[in-house]
Amino acid sequence: MDTQQNTALTRALAEVPGPLPTRGVIHITIPHTDRFTVVGNHLAQHPDLSCTAVGLAVLIQSLPQGTEIGVKALAARCKEGEKRIAAALRELEAHGYLRRFRHRLPGQKVITRTVFCSRPTALLHPRPRPAAEARPRPTASAAVPVRMPARVHVPAPVPVAVPAPVPVPTAAPPAPEAPSAPPVLPPPPPLFERRVPPPTAPKAPRRPLPQPSELTPELVRAATTFLSDLRRHAPQFTLSEDDVRRLVPGVAAWLERAARPDAIRRALTDDPPHPLRHPAKLLAHRLTELLPSAPPGVDDLAALAARPRVVVTPFQTCDDCDRAFRSPTPGHCRDCRETRAAYAQAAA
Repeated sequence: MDTQQNTALTRALAEVPGPLPTRGVIHITIPHTDRFTVVGNHLAQHPDLSCTAVGLAVLIQSLPQGTEIGVKALAARCKEGEKRIAAALRELEAHGYLRRFRHRLPGQKVITRTVFCSRPTALLHPRPRPAAEARPRPTASAAVPVRMPARVHVPAPVPVAVPAPVPVPTAAPPAPEAPSAPPVLPPPPPLFERRVPPPTAPKAPRRPLPQPSELTPELVRAATTFLSDLRRHAPQFTLSEDDVRRLVPGVAAWLERAARPDAIRRALTDDPPHPLRHPAKLLAHRLTELLPSAPPGVDDLAALAARPRVVVTPFQTCDDCDRAFRSPTPGHCRDCRETRAAYAQAAA
């Protein structure tokens, strides 16, 4: 059996037109004669749909008209659970492939109808009908050929005198009305809004590498030593001389902001992608995006120390009734003070 399969595969590969690719998939296309469904590449290669949503859309397209495609009905057909199928249906509905709406039947019964469109973009921009379809079809009477009778000799008619007709005054025909302009209809709302920009959208320019306020020789020497020593801690960050020279201002900006070398090394080399193809580009990106804030100056610290402070009055305990009250000094609460003043006034 293995020999037969290998022989069939070899024969099928020999029939593939053109040279075989050295890498990637090789397609052996066998035409279908029955039981097949046409699926567009806009769905099969959709960049924003998950593989579950794409497979569910292909399954729905292959089902006959009127088949139940609810969450429970699809869960009975597929191995995925109801939550995953419901999430895939929401994806298809968000991108316009699936529509669910309520419909009221004549008997006041409300049902939910599900509509699946294999190409939602065609609803937004319908293609014009070709000229062959736009022409009116000939009627049946015009299409049936009429057989003409044989020519028969007819004698010439005798001329008869006819009196001249009397003209009858008629009213002037009404002037044709000016054709009114057709009403301008608003464009239909889009079926879905693309949240992810297309691959052809212009990309935002990259932010420049940070620069220190003054690139002193000490900063250049320290930044060069730091970049050259990275390969000892992380071998995948081995840089060329040009890369070191280009990244020196960014490291100098970090050192100028009082960043410690070990902190800079952790921020630049922790959790790199695998495989790391362009270490210099990754370092330039992290030097730009993770730049720490500048330390406060002496004037800023002086202004922070000179700001007015909020004084909070502490709690005290009343010597007579043990009630808590706010006062800068210990003593008696307000009620006790009033009682003592009333006793003193009565005694006087």
